[in-house]
Amino acid sequence: MPINITMPALSPTMEEGNLTKWLVKEGDKVGPGDVIAEIETDKATMEVEAVDEGVVAKLVVPAGSEAVKVNAVIAILAAEGEDVADAAKGGDAAPETAEAPKQEAAKAEAPKEEKTEAAPAKAEKPVADQGPAPSTPAPVSKSGERIFASPLARRLAKDAGLDLSAVSGSGPHGRIVKTDVEKAASSGGAKAAPAAVPSAGAAAAAPAKGPSDENILKLFAEGSYELLPHDGMRKTIASRLTESTQTVPSYTVSMECELDAMLKLRAEINASAPVKKTEKGEVPAFKLSVNDFIIKAMALALRDVPMANASWTSTARVLHKHADVGVAVSIPDGLITPIVRNAETKTLSAISNEVKDLAKRARDKKLKPEEYQGGTTSVSNLGMFGVSSFTSIVNLPQASIVSIGAGVEKPVVRGGKIEVGTVMTATFAFDHRVIDGALGAELASAFKRYIENPMGMLV
Repeated sequence: MPINITMPALSPTMEEGNLTKWLVKEGDKVGPGDVIAEIETDKATMEVEAVDEGVVAKLVVPAGSEAVKVNAVIAILAAEGEDVADAAKGGDAAPETAEAPKQEAAKAEAPKEEKTEAAPAKAEKPVADQGPAPSTPAPVSKSGERIFASPLARRLAKDAGLDLSAVSGSGPHGRIVKTDVEKAASSGGAKAAPAAVPSAGAAAAAPAKGPSDENILKLFAEGSYELLPHDGMRKTIASRLTESTQTVPSYTVSMECELDAMLKLRAEINASAPVKKTEKGEVPAFKLSVNDFIIKAMALALRDVPMANASWTSTARVLHKHADVGVAVSIPDGLITPIVRNAETKTLSAISNEVKDLAKRARDKKLKPEEYQGGTTSVSNLGMFGVSSFTSIVNLPQASIVSIGAGVEKPVVRGGKIEVGTVMTATFAFDHRVIDGALGAELASAFKRYIENPMGMLV
């Protein structure tokens, strides 16, 4: 019996991915643990291993395909002793949600949706040749549960006026596909109830929407702009930050921290770092940055104020046993926050080397989901750009984030005398559902104490 290889869910929130590369070809023999493909999620490129043993009978989804749904069939294996040709015919059909390879998509001047928004001149080709129509939103049943159906099946059901909740799915994991809708339509399947017309009062209560994409583009002269389609990362960033701003009742607290003692200690530690031999010669085993001290200080502050090391759920606060500190890393046209786990237990040198490794793999899109998902707090540092202070958005499910500005020379009072000191502004954003004002101030004070007395981070 043919063995279907499906698009894996590489993270709990993954719904689709891009199949960037096949590492096997039809006719190859594979076994459990063999790497067969590379899948690109919104923030990482990961290798996919075979689970079963067999011969690759058919690569259903070509390399370069985008937006392939989780659990869609991407390849078919012929089991031991099974005819490869028969297995290729007997497997499931190609997923209707897989888009054309990137190479073919690049031939088009712009995605179809964007052509509609920009209202360009008439297309040279018939509409039918321009690719599949945009998929309709995922339907839900009367109980509010999502109905899993392919975009083509949803569109056919809509055209036929069918209620998808009354249609049985024959696809992978009960997914409704084209043939299921056609059978329901031919047998007089349940018709969808007419859409209710909202009352004037309901319309008034609905939140106001911003201008449509088409109206926005009308504000600019034709030819004065180009459209950059949203990739998976940009969509995820927009979705997560919108969710945070709409659900988190946040507030901010700022602290000015003197850096002179920390800068002095950093220079002394770096000067005494042991050397190691590499291909490039002898190099220091580590080189601490200001950000390494900030990560450690935040982790220790959460250890000292454990009630602030928490997350919100509808039924309880989640009190974390360790401080897992996310570090905002800028990558081309995006942002990712790899996490230093158990940061309160690690030395500054260990944190420094780990952050460098995480940042490099983040820019190469080689992070595993568990290396950037979760965390109990985050650090965002724009000091290297000369930014004096700023405020970040809380990254759910975390309840806090600290924004670090540049260290600048200012007059400070020490022992009754005015001296010149290096001062940094740290701005904390807190989820008020988890961290009340006094608790937030306590955490900020603990952070300031470690920054200004950095020897406490070494013991």
